[in-house]
Amino acid sequence: MRTLILGGTGWLGGHLAAEALRLGHEVTCLARGAAVPPGAVLVQADRDREDALTAVSGSAWDAVIDVSSTPLHVRRAVREVRCGVYMFVSTTSVYAVNSVIGATEDAELLAPSDDPASYGAAKVACEQAVLAGAAPALIARAGLIGGPGDPTGRSSYWPWRFAHPAVPGSVLVPDAPGLLTSVLDVRDLARWLVSSAEAEVAGVMNVCGAPVPLGEHLAVARGGSSAVPVAVAEEWLLARGVGQWSGPGSLPLWIADPEWRGFSARSTGLAEAAGLERRPLAETLRAAVHEPGRRAGLSNERERDLLAAWKPGDSRRSACGC
Repeated sequence: MRTLILGGTGWLGGHLAAEALRLGHEVTCLARGAAVPPGAVLVQADRDREDALTAVSGSAWDAVIDVSSTPLHVRRAVREVRCGVYMFVSTTSVYAVNSVIGATEDAELLAPSDDPASYGAAKVACEQAVLAGAAPALIARAGLIGGPGDPTGRSSYWPWRFAHPAVPGSVLVPDAPGLLTSVLDVRDLARWLVSSAEAEVAGVMNVCGAPVPLGEHLAVARGGSSAVPVAVAEEWLLARGVGQWSGPGSLPLWIADPEWRGFSARSTGLAEAAGLERRPLAETLRAAVHEPGRRAGLSNERERDLLAAWKPGDSRRSACGC
C-alpha cells in the first residue's frame, strides 16, 4: 500500500509510520519535523501554507492518515489529496457529556470550532470535513494514549513514582480506587489504524484502552515496589491546589468531578469488532519513560510537603486498593 501520513514525525505519527513500514507499506510522511523512521520518505512542509500539499497532491494514495487538530489543515487535505480511504485520528474529547459509562459513538458532540486551542471542538470540525469528503473515511476517536515516548507523562508518572518515592516507603495517591481509568498503548493504536487501512475499514469508532479502576491501575504501576500507597482524601487534595488529570503539580489520571466519571469508560465495541487488540496494561506502563519535573505529577518537594501535612492515621494507608 502507498500510505501518506500527515504528521509523521511526532509521537503517534512516528509509531504509525513505523508500523506501516513493518507491514510493507510505502510510507510518505508530510510534516514540519525532520525525523522519520528509516525507510519512510519525508516531505517537509508547513500545513499553514496554502501550497503545503503540492508535493503529495499529484499522487493517488491507498490511504491517508491525518492526526491534525487544525480544521483548516484537514479541509485542505480532504480537498486536495486523492486516496482510497481517509483515516482521521480524532479524540473522545469531542463529546459534550462525559458522565455516562459505556456511552457510544452517537453521543452528543461539542459544537465545532475552527480554533485549534479548543481541542475537542476543533476535532469535531475536522471530523465534519473528513466525513464530507469524497473518499471513504474512518474517524478514530482515540482515548488517552500511553506507552513508550508518552509526551504527557500521564502513563509514566505512577510507575516512576512507585520506583522513586519522594518519601521512602510511601507514595501519595488520591483516595478514589473506583475511578475508571483507560490507557491505550500507542503501539496498539498504530497497529489497529494501519491494519484498518489495509482492510478499508470505514465509520466512526471510539478507540480506547479497557476501563480499569484507579486502584487496580496503581497496583499494576506499583509492580514489585515496597513503597506503600497513602490514600489521601480528594477534598483535601483539591483544597491544597493539587492538580487533576495531567500537567506539573498534578496526580495524573485523577479526576474528582463526578461529571467526568464516564470519560475513560466509553464503548469500544465497534473498534473491537474491527480488530482492536490491547496488550496488558503492565506492558504499556513498563514501556513508558518518565522525565520528572517536566510533564506531569508532583515534584519530590511537593509530595514530601503533602505527605507531612496529611495525618489521618494508619487506617487510611492502602485504602486505594493497591
